[in-house]
Amino acid sequence: MRRVWNSFLIAFAMFSKIPVPRADWDKENMKYMMCFFPAVGAVAGVLFCAAGVLCVRLGSGSVLRGAVLTLLPVLVTGGIHLDGFLDTADALSSYQPVERKLEILKDSHAGAFAVIMGCAYFTLSLGVFSELDERAWPFMALTFVLSRSLSSLALSTFPKANKSGSLSLFSDAAQKRALFGALAVWIGCAAGLGLWWDWRRALIMLGTAGASYVFYYRLAMKEFGGTTGDVAGFFVQVCELACALTLMLGGKLL
Repeated sequence: MRRVWNSFLIAFAMFSKIPVPRADWDKENMKYMMCFFPAVGAVAGVLFCAAGVLCVRLGSGSVLRGAVLTLLPVLVTGGIHLDGFLDTADALSSYQPVERKLEILKDSHAGAFAVIMGCAYFTLSLGVFSELDERAWPFMALTFVLSRSLSSLALSTFPKANKSGSLSLFSDAAQKRALFGALAVWIGCAAGLGLWWDWRRALIMLGTAGASYVFYYRLAMKEFGGTTGDVAGFFVQVCELACALTLMLGGKLL
């Protein structure tokens, strides 16, 4: 049980800025870390809804509310997934061979395309969250869980672009049977809650998340020969924004 608890702490320490007690980052303690990756999304989702409700109670305008909802997930995660999104955007915009793209992913400098795509991402997010119906907020909370559950699933099943990278370490350390079981629970709970609340919005969310997952696989294999930590972060950001966009558009039609 101590090993599982340490895996929980490491998951929050690595994928969020939420303060947690320190645990040693060794192979044994990291065995079950990815099982708790969706838990970070659950906390982010609760805070997302709470921030939205607070904005309404304070009488905030739609633009300010959209800005708060756009920035809150970044503040919770410390931008770790956004960093992967920007690095991947830089690599994709280079139109270089796979080996060169992988080198760009490792480069700590932000290129022009990373800045451009970052500005575009935040601009679209601001617009979407400004228009997002309050009834869709719980589904965005579930999306934070789904995106991380699918990211963990990809970690265990997709080929790795870098066999010696950090993702390979997580894949080797994770016990896949426990991971698949945990992810089945996370995904099942997210889907079940969504269908219970509003089956139409739930289908929009699940369909968009599934389409994003297929897009992720094809992109990773075609452009990088497999997944990496940065490409995984790219997927999380794209999945969440895509779900927000379709939930916003769907809400206007329902």
